[in-house]
Amino acid sequence: MTSMPVVASFKHGAGTREVGQLAVWSVTSAKPGNGVDMLRDGREDTYWQSDGMQPHLVDISFQKKTRVSTLAVLLNYKLDESYTPRQLAVRGGTSYTDLKEIRTVEVNEPQGWVVIPLGGEEDPSLGVKLFLLQLMIVSNHQNGKDTHVREVRVHGPQQATHAALSDRKNDGELELSASLAAQFDTVR
Repeated sequence: MTSMPVVASFKHGAGTREVGQLAVWSVTSAKPGNGVDMLRDGREDTYWQSDGMQPHLVDISFQKKTRVSTLAVLLNYKLDESYTPRQLAVRGGTSYTDLKEIRTVEVNEPQGWVVIPLGGEEDPSLGVKLFLLQLMIVSNHQNGKDTHVREVRVHGPQQATHAALSDRKNDGELELSASLAAQFDTVR
């Protein structure tokens, strides 16, 4: 288990992009008015609140295999006290049947973004490729039962949409090869 530092603000770095909008999000339980949509509303004053037994789960399901390098979770101990997660586990895989633990972290009275790197030792920026990413709230501060999570962001490496996009001329004009252009020369 790793102890994670907390940062006051979080923006994706150079060479990364937010991939959370490509996924379908679900949670194991939620209090009315504090559902899964609060995790992605971009506001620090709202939160998802669980309603049930621990562990609490946030499932992030991608339609196609997606490379994920960082998971960032916004927590606020000052406002949420015993509802604040203390131990978080991140799991990933192709489905619920083959989830493997990627990282387990512990935070002490966090006020800000807990940024969890998901990549390997050689090049952490590459991340892991998966269909399903799962955030598990294992325990809360002061042995709290339900949890508050204010925001979750998922980042992956920046990728060119097509190899041709990186083949630009000096003046910024896109240079197309004959084979690439040939696929658009017929009208049906």
